[in-house]
Amino acid sequence: MPLPYPILEFDPQREAMIEPGKVIAPQPEMPQACVACFFQDVITDLVRREHLEPVAVSRSEKGIHPFYAVPLDGQTFTLFHPGVGAPLAAGVLEEAIARGCRVGVACGGAGALDEQLTMGHVVIPTAALRDEGTSYHYLPPAREVAPDPRAVAVLEATLRRHAVPYVRGKTWTTDAFYRETPGKVRRRRAEGCLTVEMEAAAFFAVAQFRGVPFGQYLYAGDDLSGEAWDMRGWRDHTAVREKLLWLAAEASLRLLQVLNEAPA
Repeated sequence: MPLPYPILEFDPQREAMIEPGKVIAPQPEMPQACVACFFQDVITDLVRREHLEPVAVSRSEKGIHPFYAVPLDGQTFTLFHPGVGAPLAAGVLEEAIARGCRVGVACGGAGALDEQLTMGHVVIPTAALRDEGTSYHYLPPAREVAPDPRAVAVLEATLRRHAVPYVRGKTWTTDAFYRETPGKVRRRRAEGCLTVEMEAAAFFAVAQFRGVPFGQYLYAGDDLSGEAWDMRGWRDHTAVREKLLWLAAEASLRLLQVLNEAPA
């Protein structure tokens, strides 16, 4: 008997018809610490400045999704743009894992649901409210999904090391940014959500399913906490965005070290 809603019909079978690990070959040249960065302007500038060439490329009808090996303090990490929205971001993360990604950190912007989150304030999600569809194909139905606690600990330690102010809290992941209604915003705020974005729940679900420690940095961008939407020119704050990328990179490398040091 089918359930009333197909999204609730979770199938725990591990292997899918198109299994990433069987159709995508591991690539030893791809660094195991990965950063999924949503700031295309920052990536483009870094690639131009450092003359980076892709070590791998994924393809979709949207075009190519390059993966770059980026040096940092004698080490290297993999940098890629995951695309926008849970389905695409989850798919690109799947392909990164199949190629050799063992830990990951995402960095991106989010809408602020709390009026105290000023422009650029850093948020570490400790849970994501699953108001999207992708995560339900990786985990049984539930209201929330959490990131790996090891990742959260490393993300916090990295910010403290650089004296960067931050808050921890819940984020609301939704597929429909044009349907963030005042009523839904009020309900999400009542549940304790500090931010709204489109990918965190899917990232955390994919990473949990694949056994990959994963966490995320968000920075408060546009403001949805008042009576009207305020864009706050959040896409123009390049310095904030670039700094968050390098913090994510440092955290990803430390997270890989933590994973490697863990008892077998």
